[in-house]
Amino acid sequence: MSSPAEATPSARPAGRAAFAAIVRREFAGYFRTPLAYVFLAVFNAFAMSLAFFVGNLYEAGTANLDRFFLYHPWLWAFLAPAAGARLWAEERRQGTLELLLTWPVTVWQAALGKFLAAWLFLACALLVTLPIAFTVGYLGRPDWGVIACGYVGSLLCAGACLGLAALASAVTRSQVIAFVTGFLACFVLVLLGYGVFDGLLVGVLSDETVDAVRRLGLWRNLEPFTLGIFDVPAAGYFLSLAFAGLGLSTLVVDRR
Repeated sequence: MSSPAEATPSARPAGRAAFAAIVRREFAGYFRTPLAYVFLAVFNAFAMSLAFFVGNLYEAGTANLDRFFLYHPWLWAFLAPAAGARLWAEERRQGTLELLLTWPVTVWQAALGKFLAAWLFLACALLVTLPIAFTVGYLGRPDWGVIACGYVGSLLCAGACLGLAALASAVTRSQVIAFVTGFLACFVLVLLGYGVFDGLLVGVLSDETVDAVRRLGLWRNLEPFTLGIFDVPAAGYFLSLAFAGLGLSTLVVDRR
């Protein structure tokens, strides 16, 4: 995933075709090295390990995946920055950013195309975990609507983390620095709302402030989806993070 997609196609399409071409080239760029398949395998392995060995999914005796989705904020906090670190940093490091911006698209369209391609790649990582859902379906009678809602919430959470990763990638030419910066930003949002972290705030801040901080946590906003509830404010929270990161990354690239 560290190598960029080609920046000098033989014929540059125009308008919407150029935007679609950016999405295709960026998405295909993830699969040009074996690292993409390693990424998918690692995501699946960690998702299953956390669900079955830490979350005790089998021992729970319930035909749902709430214990599976419980750990997704932690997974995305690590893996979304890993996937998003290349978005701008590699283009800038190899000097292909200027070539990309000669396409008949705005900086915003280029940023959106890159973001959508990376989000599609993360969606592929989620699809790899579908055997877990089918296993639960084989062993019991789950509510497939609840499971589908959980997957939607997880994908939205991934988009939020990816938005932060895109911003981190825009401010540096080093993928390592972009990854570490994106991970730290996501890690802070994962901590918000967890009991241990809340305990540190209680007594220091007012109850209203603690509750407001808790509402900024990734897990707090993902939880309704794991219960089969499409929470509109939570979806808005995830999308706001995604587009805030995307918008700020566009400004950074445009000003440079």
